[in-house]
Amino acid sequence: MRFKTIEFIAILGFLLLLAPLTASAPPLRKPVRIGMLFPSTPPDQTADVFEQTLRQLGWIRGQNILIEYRWAAERYERLPQLAAELVQLPVDVRVTVSTPAAQATKQATTTIPIVMMFVSDAVHEDLVVSLARPGGNLTGVSSAYDELIGKRLELLQEVVPGLSRVGVLYNPLFPGTVLAVRETQAVAQALGMTLQLVGVHDPGALPHAFTALQHARAEALMVLADPLLLRFAGAIARLAIGSRLPTIFEERSPVESGGLMVYGVNWVEVMRHAATYVDKILKGAKPADLPVERPMKYELVINLKTAQALGLTLSPTLLILVDEVIK
Repeated sequence: MRFKTIEFIAILGFLLLLAPLTASAPPLRKPVRIGMLFPSTPPDQTADVFEQTLRQLGWIRGQNILIEYRWAAERYERLPQLAAELVQLPVDVRVTVSTPAAQATKQATTTIPIVMMFVSDAVHEDLVVSLARPGGNLTGVSSAYDELIGKRLELLQEVVPGLSRVGVLYNPLFPGTVLAVRETQAVAQALGMTLQLVGVHDPGALPHAFTALQHARAEALMVLADPLLLRFAGAIARLAIGSRLPTIFEERSPVESGGLMVYGVNWVEVMRHAATYVDKILKGAKPADLPVERPMKYELVINLKTAQALGLTLSPTLLILVDEVIK
């Protein structure tokens, strides 16, 4: 009996010793949920870079975060519906890719934090009050679209001395196109250039679009950013070479597919910036207190093989500006 009493006292003492530790242990937290809205069709490399950066910041998908993806698959009229779906889940932070996705998400919620990326001009599009003090529930990364257009047209002038007639290929169904076309017309007029605008929302119409550009005597071509045209960048690049048109894009992948050159933001850097915003918000920061950033790095990439196929001689002035040459 005495042995059992001693044993009972020992067990009781051990339990009392554990009690403070148990009481002070933090409660288990449910994983936070992030909602991402894309205008495009999966897969998308930007999502991979975003998740990789979150992992580096300590947010592991399936452990302490869950990510809900929604893809519009180039059916841009679906963006408001998909934005509303993410609000209903609910999610802790919303991440949007492109100006139309940010606009749809802002209309869907005024309380859930939103991190935007690949936005043409956040102030001009009335997404934020100002870059320094965005206000509301939205922050992220925004470009200065008019500056980029001017630089792209100047680069085409370097490739085609005396350039005066520029074709512009765009998707009229993409909601972000209205501002892009308007800004391109304004900058081209200031540079004394004439534009030939050709809208394409069906890839099957691309050959007809290039026929129209030839009839208009276009000397070079600018392709405005759009998920649909980006998906068929290889076909656009081949048609441009066949039409002897030096072409500049806003995204890098078309140049890897045979386009002549790209001048635009470094998308990997933009995705990493967006992930750091999400990290700050999940740790307690408010979007209204996080200034909207502009990309710090722009890149000029030229496909040398395409330049040779077009019979172009690249000037030393241009080559000095090039960040990368694809051979």
